[in-house]
Amino acid sequence: MNTKRLLSITLLAALVLTCVSCRRRSDGSSVTGEDPFVTTQGTVEVTARLVEVPEGAIFKRELYDYATILKYQVLKVHRGQIQGDTIFVGHYNPFKARAEAPDRRVKEIGGNLPSFQAGQTHRMALEVPIEDFFMGGIVNKYFGQEIGPLYWAVWTNLAGK
Repeated sequence: MNTKRLLSITLLAALVLTCVSCRRRSDGSSVTGEDPFVTTQGTVEVTARLVEVPEGAIFKRELYDYATILKYQVLKVHRGQIQGDTIFVGHYNPFKARAEAPDRRVKEIGGNLPSFQAGQTHRMALEVPIEDFFMGGIVNKYFGQEIGPLYWAVWTNLAGK
């Protein structure tokens, strides 16, 4: 193989690796879901897969603000501690995109997640227990099945693809 061709292949490989490692979404967050908010908010930070969205857990009612509990399989703990590899997380007004969810009642939440879909991977900043951070209606289709405490989602970003 001649030197010119080897140099071209090496440069192309370096360019591809650079593009893949620095890939960002249109909203500025990385494909890992990392941003300045998710890494500094809350006392716990995890990347987890949304196991399911139970039927009736997310609904739109203009005059009713609520949190719904969703089940996650934890893939990585970035900071803080959790109990086990399955957690149950409360999301405020889950029918709204996370960037649109904050309101006069619950101000300190957000993220880039547009909607909740089973199988998605989310990077989340969490607080625990939920009762210390939200006093309102909670839809919990897992009542009695929870393992450990209920977490409160402060920041939720889409991670992965």
